[in-house]
Amino acid sequence: MKETAIVYCESNFGTMDGKTANGLVRSSRKFEILGVIDSTKVGLDAGEHLVGEKNGIPIFKDLDQALEKLKIVPNQFIYGIAPSEAFLKEDERRLLFKAMEHGMNIVNPLHEFFTNDTEFVQHALKNNVTIHDVRKPALKKDMHLFSGRILNITTPVIAVLGTDGAIGKRTTAVLLEDALLERGLNVAFIATGQTGLIQGAKYGVAIDAIPSQFMTGEIENQVMKAYENDNPDIIIVEGQGALSHPAYISSCGIIRGSRPSAVIIQHAPKREHLGDFSYMKMPTVQSEIELIENFSKSKVIAITINHENMTDAELVKTISEYEKDLQLPTTDALKFGCDKLIDSIFEAYPALKSKEKIVVAN
Repeated sequence: MKETAIVYCESNFGTMDGKTANGLVRSSRKFEILGVIDSTKVGLDAGEHLVGEKNGIPIFKDLDQALEKLKIVPNQFIYGIAPSEAFLKEDERRLLFKAMEHGMNIVNPLHEFFTNDTEFVQHALKNNVTIHDVRKPALKKDMHLFSGRILNITTPVIAVLGTDGAIGKRTTAVLLEDALLERGLNVAFIATGQTGLIQGAKYGVAIDAIPSQFMTGEIENQVMKAYENDNPDIIIVEGQGALSHPAYISSCGIIRGSRPSAVIIQHAPKREHLGDFSYMKMPTVQSEIELIENFSKSKVIAITINHENMTDAELVKTISEYEKDLQLPTTDALKFGCDKLIDSIFEAYPALKSKEKIVVAN
């Protein structure tokens, strides 16, 4: 039974900084999302706004309207924004206290840990609710250094990397996981960020909150847990940031720790500058492929496109051009599904094809 949740995403739902809320509206194995709070889009259906198809998740003006319309108090209040500064504003702080006073548990994806804040802890105790700091890492004594155990596994490990942050890597990885499961494969998904963990990933760690000395070991440990516990046919690892990104080192830790033998790369052709760094030009997909292959010794086997600001005609044309110029299968997983990606995986790992089970609908 999923717990019910309301997601706060004021002024950011459907944008880059609203990626946590966006991801939860698209897919959540852990929570039943009852609504989104964003006064700039009040009255809209969240699914229709995000992907063009209604999903019955309403967008509310504020918490008061949400509670009035829903008739029930959700179990969880999820802070659904991923701002670059990663800290609460004062009015948001008051809102979270109000949610606790209504009996809602708090799910916090920020780098600011509420369980380290005396006032938050006191509010939680007073109202008999919990606070989950999703990004809060384990104590250093409980972290893992790279052990080399991953060098001995033969299970295919596929990393979904990209050319920028908030470009769709997790969305593509989750869609690919679902598509492979539908083909009958035993799939393990390794989340590497807060949204994937909130969505209910069985394995993962918020890598950008881990000290750099432990990054590779913590990722390796999650891959090994999945390998040893589930004996998967294939392991899908979510990427973070970009290997070329000047502000982030997450991709380096993910590549070093998970040792992918193949990579799918996500790119937004119409994005001119890095998301939160308007003074930095986006890399080309070609330059990122070369960097990944030289750095990791992994092979990029497919390209996926983020269609932001693209018409359907531009998208189709770009797919055709990439396939011709780069000689790699190219698709938009949100628009066209994952068949090309699965074909490229089966071509790279022919033994996986024999494990496919075609499910015939009744």
